[in-house]
Parts: sequence; structure tokens; C-alpha cells
Amino acid sequence: MPELPEVETIARELREGSGRRGPTVVGQTITAVTLRWPRHLADGGPRAFRRRIVGQSIRGVGRRGKYIVFDLSRDTLLIHLRMSGELRVASATEPRSPHDHTCFCLGNGSEMRFNDTRKFGRVHLVADPEEVTGPLGPEPLAPDFTARKLGGMLAARKRALKPLLLDQTFLAGLGNIYTDEALHRARLHPLRRSDSLTPAEVSRLYRGIRAAFRRGIQLNGASLDWVYQGGGMQNEFRVYGREKKPCPRCRTLIQKITLGQRSTHFCPQCQSLPGAKYET
Repeated sequence: MPELPEVETIARELREGSGRRGPTVVGQTITAVTLRWPRHLADGGPRAFRRRIVGQSIRGVGRRGKYIVFDLSRDTLLIHLRMSGELRVASATEPRSPHDHTCFCLGNGSEMRFNDTRKFGRVHLVADPEEVTGPLGPEPLAPDFTARKLGGMLAARKRALKPLLLDQTFLAGLGNIYTDEALHRARLHPLRRSDSLTPAEVSRLYRGIRAAFRRGIQLNGASLDWVYQGGGMQNEFRVYGREKKPCPRCRTLIQKITLGQRSTHFCPQCQSLPGAKYET
């Protein structure tokens, strides 16, 4: 699933225009919508959705957590890509892929196509984006998100770090990849209890999360499979997907465990936790 850096990259490319994702959608008017998979719509039916969105113009494209947020002339369109979603702009004359399930026709003769092989993606059209994003935790890269704030959040919980950081209501945007990378940067075991961290460890985790995200954004995210391509972060992974390969810090072999039914990668030397027990 695309995480914050990948979603940020997609939002930026749709906003600014790029050779890979097509021309910018900002300033374009939505003239029609094709819904091959009506279940993409999180609320309401296709007829009401079309009636409400057609004629609205796209004023801006941003991101909140893992949502791509389109600021429309009256409403807000939010798209969550989930496991296999991809957005791109193409000429209306270009044949659609079998998996281009939701297509927004634009006034300049192009289409913004939501390709979603597994059909897990979701499309929201709301008057207030807080209706969708309200439950999300803070943005890790926001100016007002500080190490002190993170420390207070961690101390208020009594959960293992990895599952807690994956909880979007705790902190928005982290997924399996960047959580593993951030914990390695912070030298913290994924099973370490959140309320046990010292101020120095909180500071390391804060810096690790932000550094992993910033580097991911610089490299346009990570290209891992057919779902998301064009990024280079996969070439700089420290632990994710590197089971039995040497840790870049101490050369100990990276270990992979199962935690909450998610693969988790860490260095048993740099991220030690005596007495830890987990499913392998």
C-alpha cells in the first residue's frame, strides 16, 4: 500500500503536472464521471455522485495521511488508494485499462483515471474534509508536530511501538515500510512499549520518522511492485525487505518476524530487546 511519501508524490505530480503522471489537473473542470465499480464510492450512489461533482473545478491537490485531497469549487474529493490504487491523467482518446474503474473526464479533453486492480480503493465527496480525515492522528511533518508532542502521545499509550505507529488514528501516514525504517533509525525494537521510552529515545524516534519520510519524498517514494512505480527509496532501505542481509550500521543480519500479521524487519543488535517473544 502506498504510504505518505508515495501519496505525497502522487499529489504533487497531479498538482504540478509531470511527464509520468500527465498534465496538472488544477484549474480543470470535471465534465463527466465513469463509474465501472460503484463500490469505489464510500457514500451515496453513482447518480447522486455524478450530479454533485460534475461542473465543479479542481482548485488544488493536497494530501492528508494517505488520502489524496482535491479541493473543488464547492466540495472536497478524497481518494484513498488502498492496496492497489493508482491515479494518472491520460488523453480521453487513449484506451482505458480494464482496471480503470473510476474516470473523471476533464474540460481539456483529458481524464484522471483511478486504476485499482483489487478494487479496495475508496472515493469520498464531502462538504467538509474533516468528515473523512477527522479521526486521523497528527501529520508527522507538520510544523506544529514536535518531539515533545510525540512523547506525550507515546506516554499516554501502553502498546508495542510497531502496531501503535501503524494506527492511523495515532499518527497519520505511516505504513509497514516507513515504520520499520523509522524504528531502525531510532534504534528501537518494534516490540518496545510506547510508555517506556526515555526523552532521548523519543527524540530519536521523532527524528527517525521525519527523516525516513523526507528522504522518501525526495526519492519520489518506493517502487516495490506493479502498483507504484517511479520512486527510488527502495534502493536505500535499511531494514525493510532485507532479511538476512547485513545491517548498514553494525553488519548484523537483519531479522524478519511476524507482528500483528505484518512482516517486520529489524536489526537484533541495533534494536535489541532482551526477553522479547514474538511469532516467527
